[in-house]
Amino acid sequence: MADRTSGGTVARDLRIGVDVGGTNTDAVVLSAKGEVLARTKQATSADVTSGLHAALTAVLDQLGDDVRRVGRVMLGTTHATNAILERRGLGKVAAIRLGGPATTSVPPAQSWPADLSAAITARTAVLPGGHYVDGRPISKLDPGALRAVLADVAEEADAIALTSVFSPAFADQELEAAEIARDELGDAVPISMSHEIGTLGLLERENATILNAALYRVISAVWDGLQHTLAERGLDVTTYFAQNDGTLMAIDYAVRYPVLTIGSGPANSIRGAAFLSGLTDAIIADVGGTSTDFGVLYAGFPRESSAGVEIGGVRTNFRMPDILALALGGGTVIGPDGSVGPQSVGYRITEKALTFGGDTPTMTDAGALVGRGAPAGSPIPERLRGALGSAVETADQMLADAVDRMTLGKTDQPLVAVGGGSFLIPDALAGVAEVIRPAHGDIANAVGAAIAMVSGTIETIIPAGEGRREAIAEASGVAGRRAVQAGADPAGVEVVEITEVPMSYLPEPALRLRVKAAGPLGNL
Repeated sequence: MADRTSGGTVARDLRIGVDVGGTNTDAVVLSAKGEVLARTKQATSADVTSGLHAALTAVLDQLGDDVRRVGRVMLGTTHATNAILERRGLGKVAAIRLGGPATTSVPPAQSWPADLSAAITARTAVLPGGHYVDGRPISKLDPGALRAVLADVAEEADAIALTSVFSPAFADQELEAAEIARDELGDAVPISMSHEIGTLGLLERENATILNAALYRVISAVWDGLQHTLAERGLDVTTYFAQNDGTLMAIDYAVRYPVLTIGSGPANSIRGAAFLSGLTDAIIADVGGTSTDFGVLYAGFPRESSAGVEIGGVRTNFRMPDILALALGGGTVIGPDGSVGPQSVGYRITEKALTFGGDTPTMTDAGALVGRGAPAGSPIPERLRGALGSAVETADQMLADAVDRMTLGKTDQPLVAVGGGSFLIPDALAGVAEVIRPAHGDIANAVGAAIAMVSGTIETIIPAGEGRREAIAEASGVAGRRAVQAGADPAGVEVVEITEVPMSYLPEPALRLRVKAAGPLGNL
């Protein structure tokens, strides 16, 4: 894509990364060479859209005439997470499981918090269908029963969630059910299929699928707000959403799979820290006003959690970065005895902290006392110095313990300290080879959104013996096609991860296979 003007062709080589956090909305403009051309940190607004508008406006104003060179905007947002936590703006979902009669004892969404279930579920149903682990059908799909349920919910349901037993390996019944649903309800009603969202594990995958269906209208509202801001500035750009594995997805993909935006903030920080530091393997510490998030950078991507993820009281199993969160940040409150947190003054730090003339001892004050961060702007009372010094020792031990937990005792690795409170990380820390503080580390999350690649992933079951190589090749092709669907350049897509886990409890030797392919963004 190029911008034709009276002065000739203007290259559309600039990209904007935006990360909407709980306290701040950060935005950065990067050149094709990765240079930071403009940046800002704005307060996040209650409606998200206003803070997003302010951040984009700020960096666009800094660009001046070069605004014509902006070709892409990448957005990471906590809006989906907040909608689930606060039970607001969610769509009504008809949750249909294909697994009867084998799975009727535990209905869909039975273990959910009552208020979240009431906010989301229009109807739940367990219908005949599903497969055993070896591919044999539990029972055949009953189109008549499915059509009857769809007719009952047609007026109430905003979206449909379809989950079939063992669908990550055998998706045919979900696909058939989706066709029936489209035939009954039309294309205006979104349909989520579990084999495209979660991994093996029926209830957790079903939960993630229901949440995905409930979030369609939420992510569409964010997209509308972004479009409005861009149109207001006369910008015709390609836009992407950041997802929770540290890569990007095209807008149409994000609207289909909004649940994948949950956890994109920590993933952005890890990828941004990698870019700013030039490392591909490291420990990442993102220190904010309230907490410190530790993650691990492995082969250039955030290491993913092997455990399930709980969102708003609901257990899921979709991919998320392996994050260890500490209640330790610049605004963390220090007790009279030197205890650290978990309370924090958060965004009110500039009025509450001692160094800003306030009356609340915080870790920012403790850092100033020992020469970390900016010098104290106001004198720190002598009677509090002992408690602040003790708090620094406690915080350093918390950080060292976190490093030990994240590295599992492996050889010392470098630690990249980013975030607005990264000054709290000492220059030397047990278990760390070197502490690195890259330039622009305080907006690493926005940088991570701007430089991220696009990926596709598949998880399935394959035979452990004959046919294994062919199955891996086939899965690699599927992962590559999913990356291209999400916006990657077909010529640049590569398989970046192949994981095989033996499933020893099965009568026939089998492997759980996970393949991830990734590549740079395609040409405009």
